[in-house]
Amino acid sequence: MTPGSLYLSALGIVSALGSGIDESRTTLFGDRPADMIARDGFLPDRATILGTVTHDPEPLPENLARHDTRNNRLLWAATRQIETNITNLIADIGRDRIGVIMGTSTSGIEEGTSDYEAALDGGAFPETFLYSHQEIGSPADFLRDAFDLGGPSYAISTACSSSAKAFAAGARLISAGLCDAVLVGGVDSLCRLTVRGFDALQSVSSGICNPMSINRDGINIGEGAAIFILRRDANPGVDAIELLGVGESSDAHHPNAPHPDGRGAAMAMQNALANAKLTPADIAYINLHGTATPLNDGMEARAVCDVLGATVPASSTKPMTGHTLGAAGAIEAAMLWLSLCDAANGAPLPRHIWDGATDPEIPDINLETKPGSKLAPADRLAMMSNSFAFGGSNVSVILGRGWNRGDRA
Repeated sequence: MTPGSLYLSALGIVSALGSGIDESRTTLFGDRPADMIARDGFLPDRATILGTVTHDPEPLPENLARHDTRNNRLLWAATRQIETNITNLIADIGRDRIGVIMGTSTSGIEEGTSDYEAALDGGAFPETFLYSHQEIGSPADFLRDAFDLGGPSYAISTACSSSAKAFAAGARLISAGLCDAVLVGGVDSLCRLTVRGFDALQSVSSGICNPMSINRDGINIGEGAAIFILRRDANPGVDAIELLGVGESSDAHHPNAPHPDGRGAAMAMQNALANAKLTPADIAYINLHGTATPLNDGMEARAVCDVLGATVPASSTKPMTGHTLGAAGAIEAAMLWLSLCDAANGAPLPRHIWDGATDPEIPDINLETKPGSKLAPADRLAMMSNSFAFGGSNVSVILGRGWNRGDRA
């Protein structure tokens, strides 16, 4: 990003936390239970716990029926929450100056799987089969068509870092003068392909995932969507949430395992701090990638200690959402956004849910385990979220409020 401030002016969200800001906030910081549900049919031999959107999302409008998949229905459920903001934005700056960047890893693969099964059984694809449903770009194409937008529109698919990278890509479009605003976010829906794929890697937990515990045994897959409006704003107001910085790295250590020392993770965090022109001491909380897999948790704790120190409050929220894969970066950035909205009254912190059994092989970091914990009231605050993916694709995102470029290092 070049000098100048970028703001996240609206949020739509749906996940196992619930639908919309209010339900998500109550689950994340309050007493509403997350929709982590044992479900049959995704693994051939047993039920597995999945972060589930429990209400059936509405079909797409008739004029958008060609985009109709569960993935796009979830995205539409989140987008409808900020539809007025988007239409006002169009009236303000015009359709051609608004871009779309979405992160995803599943797209419409589940519909494609079902249609292929029908073809094998009956000798022909169903009339509803469209190959384009499976294309990674489908969510971005859908949103572009839904609002008739003329700016650049594309999807990013780098596994679990996909929608975190959308923030960096959106910032670049604005900084390059190609857009005045970008719809950024991510979406992923539950499908048999990904659940069985992670099970084949022996990475699926036998219960609710248990990040940072010596007893951790893998992830829960989840689904959901989060979408923001990213834009410059000459008069953002004191409550505006700013995209302070994004850091990316690629350590390419292994196709599906992170570097054990957390080198790529640490580099992404350092790059985010440099991009934001902040110091480690400026970070008040970090949302961990925290997948509860043996390799990820160890390397991430080392990276956090190396870059931010062992005292920064930290938590993994995946026991409340599942790992939403390509949508995880956006959904977890939304958690920072929700917390920062209350900074003046004391930003609430998502709690770290685990069994409390420490692993002597993992550095001791400051896990925020108490329900109802808050930071001290502050006019200026910055928070970080980590997303790490297959192949060593690493992203750290920093959001904040109350900052300006002159305040930074």
